[in-house]
Amino acid sequence: MLNITPLNAVHRAAGARMVDFGGWDMPVNYGSQIEEHHAVRHDAGMFDVSHMRVVDLHGQGVRDFLRQAIANNVDKLKDAGKALYSCLLNDDGGVIDDLIVYFFREDYFRLVVNAGTADKDIAWLETLKQRFHSDIDITPRRDLAMIAVQGPHAREKVWSVLAGTRNIAEPLKPFNGVFFNGMMLARTGYTGEDGFEVVLPATQVESLWNRLVAAGVKPCGLGARDTLRLEAGMNLYGQDMDENISPLDAGLAWTVDLKSERDFAGKSALRQNGQKQQFAGLVLIEKGGVLRSHQKVVTPAGDGEITSGTFSPTLNQSIALARIPPGIEAGATVQVEIRDKRLAAKVVKLPFVRNGKILIA
Repeated sequence: MLNITPLNAVHRAAGARMVDFGGWDMPVNYGSQIEEHHAVRHDAGMFDVSHMRVVDLHGQGVRDFLRQAIANNVDKLKDAGKALYSCLLNDDGGVIDDLIVYFFREDYFRLVVNAGTADKDIAWLETLKQRFHSDIDITPRRDLAMIAVQGPHAREKVWSVLAGTRNIAEPLKPFNGVFFNGMMLARTGYTGEDGFEVVLPATQVESLWNRLVAAGVKPCGLGARDTLRLEAGMNLYGQDMDENISPLDAGLAWTVDLKSERDFAGKSALRQNGQKQQFAGLVLIEKGGVLRSHQKVVTPAGDGEITSGTFSPTLNQSIALARIPPGIEAGATVQVEIRDKRLAAKVVKLPFVRNGKILIA
């Protein structure tokens, strides 16, 4: 029996093609995946991300707990509403999950974690709570839903349907959130475009979804979400990293604080093992195939592997994220094994696209 979000019946009534996504019945598209992709790049689209788990942390010492639990440094969070992207690591330095942590008060932080790893994340947090002798409360919020509204016109359309939110949310800088009438608006997303992720009571989400549709926001499925995040150079848990992959090898070194003296789960393993591979973008420059995950990348310095690949609607080319040997610079040509052929691809610096602009030469 698949899990369903509070919007499941709405998706089905709209004719969405539904798929099993990590045990959740989710829309992959509502018709043209390409049109959904372009709607986000040029106007506004929205995604049901209610399968993701909100976890609230309460009590004295939450910051101290997170200092030891996550790889990024929560001491960067000084202002209420500020958010931080980080990895939750195991003791071997592998990625249990990537998540966002929001600071609201010294006794209240909020995490948003991935659906497929939520139970594992919470169990690990409970283990660390015992290890660090913390008495904070870890509360999964199954009563909440979430809609991601993304695109250059996304914020204006959210303001048009949520009266009073412009004044409170317009000043928000990226990676900040604010509470309003029982909901949280966060200027975050997974598409490389501006917008909001709106967290609200599950009982209210269908009404908001329908009002956004009426305001011209296009419903989008997992297919467009994947091509958008890949163009934006954003990792997908389970493909680009997992418990056996170091964040240093997954292009996430910028989320790992190895400079401060604080200790955290996985830190000693990261220091001991170091970085063994580099994470890069690839653009297929020879016709004859599409870049896909697990294809071998052949380079003069040794072999690598594609972790995520697709055809980019914005670039009109096949693109990929890959782990390759260190020292291969942007602009270099490598070979990708596609079926029985080796096709040329160019190494590029990520991201491919951000805020509607193509960033690679």
